[in-house]
Amino acid sequence: MNIRATQMRVNMQSMGQMRPRALPTVAGRLFHGSIVYRRNNASLSSLDKAQTLTEKIVQRYSLGLPKDKVVKSGDFVTLSPHHCMTHDNTWPVASKFMAIGATKIHDPNQIVFTLDHDVQNKSETNLKKYQQIGIFAEQKGITNRFGVGDGIGHQLMIEEGYAWPGTVTVASDSHSNMYGGVGCLGTPIVRTDAASIWATGRTWWQVPPVAKCHLTGVLPVGVTGKDVIVALCGLFNNDEVLNHAIEFTGSEETMRSLPVDERLAIANMTTEWGALSGLFPIDSVLLSWLRYKATTSAMYESGRGTKERFSHALIENLTTSPIRADRGATYAKSLFLDLSTLSPYVSGPNSVKVATPLRDLESQKINIQKAYLVSCTNSRASDIAAAAKVFTEAAKTGASPKIAPNVELYIAAASLAEQRVAEEAGDWGILLAAGAKPLPSGCGPCIGLGAGLLEAGEVGISASNRNFKGRMGSPDAKAYLASPEVVAASALSGYISGPGFYEAPEGVTKVILGEGTGNVEADKATSIEEALAKLISEADLLVDNAQSSLFGEAEEAPKEVEGAGLTEIVAGFPEKVRGEIVFCDADNLNTDAIYPGKYTYQDGVSIEKMAEVCMENYDKEFGSVIREGDILVSGFNFGCGSSREQAATAILASKIPLVVSGSFGNIFSRNSINNALLGLEVPRLVEGLRKEFSGKDKALTRRTGWTFEWDVSRSEITVQEGEGGAKWTQAVGQMPPNVQEIIARGGLEKWVKAEIGL
Repeated sequence: MNIRATQMRVNMQSMGQMRPRALPTVAGRLFHGSIVYRRNNASLSSLDKAQTLTEKIVQRYSLGLPKDKVVKSGDFVTLSPHHCMTHDNTWPVASKFMAIGATKIHDPNQIVFTLDHDVQNKSETNLKKYQQIGIFAEQKGITNRFGVGDGIGHQLMIEEGYAWPGTVTVASDSHSNMYGGVGCLGTPIVRTDAASIWATGRTWWQVPPVAKCHLTGVLPVGVTGKDVIVALCGLFNNDEVLNHAIEFTGSEETMRSLPVDERLAIANMTTEWGALSGLFPIDSVLLSWLRYKATTSAMYESGRGTKERFSHALIENLTTSPIRADRGATYAKSLFLDLSTLSPYVSGPNSVKVATPLRDLESQKINIQKAYLVSCTNSRASDIAAAAKVFTEAAKTGASPKIAPNVELYIAAASLAEQRVAEEAGDWGILLAAGAKPLPSGCGPCIGLGAGLLEAGEVGISASNRNFKGRMGSPDAKAYLASPEVVAASALSGYISGPGFYEAPEGVTKVILGEGTGNVEADKATSIEEALAKLISEADLLVDNAQSSLFGEAEEAPKEVEGAGLTEIVAGFPEKVRGEIVFCDADNLNTDAIYPGKYTYQDGVSIEKMAEVCMENYDKEFGSVIREGDILVSGFNFGCGSSREQAATAILASKIPLVVSGSFGNIFSRNSINNALLGLEVPRLVEGLRKEFSGKDKALTRRTGWTFEWDVSRSEITVQEGEGGAKWTQAVGQMPPNVQEIIARGGLEKWVKAEIGL
C-alpha cells in the first residue's frame, strides 16, 4: 500500500494560548484530509502564486500570516470573519462562552443573533430560552439581533447586508453556504467555534480544496435555480465535491440567466452537495441587485443600520477594486453543466443524491398529502410569486385554483420583509385563497419543528433543502424536494407534477455535464498550463535543493534511535483503543439520522436520553444492539448534514469512543474533535465488511464479531476478522499532541478553559 504522509502546521498563536501543532495524514487518516504538500511561499513560482477567489477572500480575513504568505488550499489559518451568526443555538453557545470564563464579547458588531428555528414553540422552556438570549444580548451590547417572526437567519444575513461580497461570513449552521449567492464566502462553524469568535474575534480554519463548477448555456423558461442544484446533487452524486469549496463560473450571458434569488437557492444547497461553500462571482447581476438594495434601504429606514451596510460607496468600492480569481489559479477539480439542456428536476425520496426529471415522476402520478413552500432556500417573494402564478394560470384555463382535496400546503416566508413584499404584490393572498396554511417566518417543517410535519405513510414535496429520512417528520414518510412552481402544481393536482411552463429546446434529449469546462479546446489549454506549472515548480525545487547543498543549508539527517517514529502519548489519552466492531452499512449517514432534529433545540437533554435517541432516524434498534466500548464503523461521508454537535455527543453518550468510516463530513469531524470523540478514515475496512456481510441478512446495525485495535503510539490499526479469520494491520495518521490534549481534557471547551488558567 502506498502510504504518503504530509505534514500540516496550524499557527494559532494569535488566539491566545491556543497553539495546535502538526496534523499528518496518511492512507488511513484522522477524519478528512485533502492536503497537498506545499513548499515555502518564498520559492513559489508566479503561477503557483495565482489564487482562486476563495483563497483571495480567505487571505483578506486571515490574521498573523507571515510576510509574503500566499494563502492556498490546505493551509490552516487564523480566521477573523466579517460577521458570525447564531440562531436558536445562541444560548448553548452563550453557555460555552461563559463556561470557559469569558465575560466580554470581543467585537459586538461582528456578532448577529437570530431566532428562527423553533419559533412555533410557545412552551415555557422555549420562551425562557429566548428571554435568556435577549437578556444576554442586552448585557453584552449585541445590537445586531432579530426576534421571533423576523425571518430565517440566513435570509436576514443577506437582506440586511451582513453577508457582504468579498468577505468571509460564518454561522453556526450548515446552510451558511447560502451567502455565496451574493459573492460572500459563507461557511459553517460549530458552537464551540462560535464561542471562540465571541471571545476572541477569531477561530481556526483549514482552506479546503477548491472545485470549479462551470455553467454554460442559459436556463430555459420553466427551469429554476432549484432545478440546477437538485440536478447537480443527483447527477454528480459520487462525492465529487465532498468537503470542497465550490466556485461557480460562466459567461456573462450564462450568469445573466441566474438572478440573485436563484443563486441563493443554488449556493444554499451546495451544503447538500457535500461542499463547505458555494461561491458565485461578483458580477454585473450582483452589482445591480446591490444598487437596488442600497436605494430601497435609503428610502425605508429600518433603524438597524441597513442603509449603512448597503451604501452606494461600498458598492462602488466593489467595482473599483474588484476581487476575482487569478488566471492560472489551481483548482482541485473542474465540473461543468450546460444549463440549456436542463429540465425541471425532483429530488428524492429521502435523499438528495437521487434526482429524477419531473416528466418521469409526473407520469407515475405519485400522490402527495403535504406540500411546503418554506425555508431559506426557496421562500422569498420571487418564489411565492412563482407559486402563485401556478394557481392564477390554472384559473385562466377554467380549472379550480384550489389545493387538491386531502392535500395540505404550508407556506412560510423566508423573512417578514419578503412576506410583506409578497402581500403587497397580491401573491400571498392568492396562496391563502387557494387554501394554503400560513406559518410564521422561520424554519418550521424544514427542521422538523412545529405544525404540518409528515406522518407515517405520508408523501410530501417541499421547496426546502433537505429531505433526509425523518427530517420533516416521521421516518416512515417520504419527502421530495422541488422548485416552488412544482410544489404549487403538485398541491394543485394532488400528485407530483409541474405547471407546464417548461418546453424542451429543440434537439435537447439529455443533460450535458461532466468534468472540465465543457470546452474541449479550453480544457486542453488548461491541462497544458497545469503541466507547465508543475514543471516550473519541480525545476524551482531542484534549484532550491542545489542551493541548499552548495551553501550548507540542508539539515543533517537524523540518526536512528530506538523508538523513533513512535507518537508521544499525552497524559490522559489512551495508548490503545480496542473494541468489537458494530457495522452500520450506509453511506451518507447524516446528522438527522444520528440525532433527530426534533431534539436538537431541546436544551438540557440528559446523557441517558441522548443515548436512547441516538440513530433513531436510522435504526430504532441501534441502542439495543450496541454495547459499551464498541467501535462504530460506517460507510462514506458519515455525519453529513447539519452543524449540530449532538451528532457527536450522542455517540459518546452511547459509550462509543471511536467512529471509523470511509470518509467523514467536515462539520462532523470538527464537532467530534471539539467534543472528544475519536474518528479514523479507513476505507479498506469498510470495503472488507461490505464484502463479508453482503450476502447475509440485511441488518441496519450489525454486531460483526470482528475486533478493531488502534495502537496510537505506533500509528497503526489491527483488525481481527472474527474468530479464526484473517488478521491485518495498516498504518494510520499520527495523533498529534495538540489533538490528544483536546480529547484528553474532554473537548475544546475544557481545553481552552485549562489553557487560559480558569
